[in-house]
Amino acid sequence: MPIWAQAGLWGLAAGGALVVGALVAWLSNVPQRIVASVMAFGAGVLISALAFDLVDEAERSGGLLPTVAGFIAGSVAYLLANLVLARGGARHRKRSGDQQPSEHEQDGSGTAIAVGALLDGIPESVVLGLSLLGGNGVGIPVLAAIFISNLPEGLSSAAGMKRSGRPARYVFGVWIGVALASGAAGLLGCLLLEGASVQVVSVITALAAGAILTMVADTMIPEAFERTHLYAGLLATLGFLAAFTISRAG
Repeated sequence: MPIWAQAGLWGLAAGGALVVGALVAWLSNVPQRIVASVMAFGAGVLISALAFDLVDEAERSGGLLPTVAGFIAGSVAYLLANLVLARGGARHRKRSGDQQPSEHEQDGSGTAIAVGALLDGIPESVVLGLSLLGGNGVGIPVLAAIFISNLPEGLSSAAGMKRSGRPARYVFGVWIGVALASGAAGLLGCLLLEGASVQVVSVITALAAGAILTMVADTMIPEAFERTHLYAGLLATLGFLAAFTISRAG
């Protein structure tokens, strides 16, 4: 199977975790504290994958300056896009409580939340695709980190959508669409950059990593801390350690 096809399938699989999380939230009433606990763990997993797999690899292959430039650019790009979406009603798109506005409360918030979900998922899928370019298969620590973090993301956000009165067709339309877009992003990331210089791949990897870290700080950690309070730090630490162990054991 071509590498770009593998990248698309892995991106789809990682994005599918969002759909699984949304399905669990829709069919059952998972306590918000449990959702937030898994969210905290997932945040720690993602941070570890960023530090030891993405940014470290980008710096070793492309150099410090391209990595720093890409990382900052990704963070700023995500911030600017998130500011626009927040004004449209998507600021609390990963919250499981009553923070998400309904369409009646804020016109256009449904579209903003959907676009925000897409914004959160695309950088993760791009780095999955890029991890295949080395010819050693998909990066297992990165894949595990994305999958583990996507489950509580989909669960928490879908629970918030449900509480704000959004119908099932909207909720699952959003997450299935994001899963498909994740597959497409992984495919395109690999296809377009196949044969590119290591410096270019390094910059793109760092750019996606910067966007992911900003997303974790802006959307995942607030939800985790609000519901778990003093336990959030410990759970994130355990997630970090789990991902680090997977990385080193591989």
